[in-house]
Amino acid sequence: MTELDNPAWWALAGPQRGLGMSTSRAARFDPAVSPFGAFAAEPDLSAWADLAQLTGPGQTVALIGPSPDQLRPPSGWSVEWEGSGVQMLGDRVVGEPLVRADDDGSAADPVTLGAADVPDMLALVAEARPGPFLARTVEFGGYVGFRHGERLIAMAGERLRPPGYVEVSAVATHPDHRRKGLAERLIRIVVSAATARGEVPFLHAAASNTNAIRLYESMGFTVGRTVWFRSMRVPHSE
Repeated sequence: MTELDNPAWWALAGPQRGLGMSTSRAARFDPAVSPFGAFAAEPDLSAWADLAQLTGPGQTVALIGPSPDQLRPPSGWSVEWEGSGVQMLGDRVVGEPLVRADDDGSAADPVTLGAADVPDMLALVAEARPGPFLARTVEFGGYVGFRHGERLIAMAGERLRPPGYVEVSAVATHPDHRRKGLAERLIRIVVSAATARGEVPFLHAAASNTNAIRLYESMGFTVGRTVWFRSMRVPHSE
């Protein structure tokens, strides 16, 4: 499999190994960083057992795969949520520098975000619901945002980093500040940072999120493949 066929595994086996734990057959991020785990190849019972050990009895882990059949767990596991999505490649997207005020100079410039901003980021996530964002997700890095006064109103950053690629993630805009181009500007800033490092940006979107997919396509992202997301709970006892 290529890096983008199995991005979470390649990230955990490579550049982001320090953010999780792994065996030769399975891996997962620290649960305070991300809910995602992965398999090295199509899993057999031994690989599922490894993932269960890494996750812990009664705990949950999320997987990304090409289809529901590829993510079918053994007896005893329970499915918490699932859904279809698309993986989009951004090798044609034009980035922009971090600091670029509007032509009239009236808009605030974007700012970098870090650990000190996590309470504000979590508050925005609760309003905008972009997907999983946890207490230590910020450790993926590359986060930028817009503030309106003291309030964080938009953000975007990085998540999975399989070798040669970086995922644009946590794209969120407060409902009161949408349709102002904030998300697009932040995505282009993240893309610019990725391309400066020689990495190709990509992203995942829920298939039902047609508005976001239209935005990404208008920016130059192209659909590379369909994917399936599934979160599962490990049996309380093996």
